[in-house]
Amino acid sequence: MKSNHSITINWTQLRHDNWNVYIAATEQGLCYVGSPDKPVTELENWVQAKFPGCELVQNDEAMQPYAAELVEYFQGKRARFEVAMDYKGTAFQMAVWNALCQIPYGQTFTYSDIANQIGKPAAVRAVGAAIGANPLLITVPCHRVIGKSGALTGYRGGLAMKTRLLELEGERARMREKVNNA
Repeated sequence: MKSNHSITINWTQLRHDNWNVYIAATEQGLCYVGSPDKPVTELENWVQAKFPGCELVQNDEAMQPYAAELVEYFQGKRARFEVAMDYKGTAFQMAVWNALCQIPYGQTFTYSDIANQIGKPAAVRAVGAAIGANPLLITVPCHRVIGKSGALTGYRGGLAMKTRLLELEGERARMREKVNNA
């Protein structure tokens, strides 16, 4: 097992249209997508908490494949991410995050839906906590989870970001539907 001192985490700042986020990756894949317009300290604090002692290196070239897929998503040209992702959590968090990845583009599920999907129907609050700990905004689509009433609920990137992402996906899904029905 490697110590964190031998782990390098590459990062870059992704700016596209009105999007401005920090992203980071280990050798295994994308490990972090930050909140919009937050300072690099958000990334640094996350890395210090999750990978204490690792080397954090700005490497725009190494991050290009990850940035390219996010830009394609922002442009409405990508509904699924294919880059490798490196997210680690408890067994419960992993189950929740994997369930999030099954939510179809342009659709929303409730916290109860996710709890039921992972076989823990009484764990709705724990599902919410696991979603809040998701390090990969956008790529592990926690923005697709809404309250039982249909209301938008908390989101690490902020409700404005959640709204933008859902609007982007809804608009693109409606356009695809028109093309498919033509």
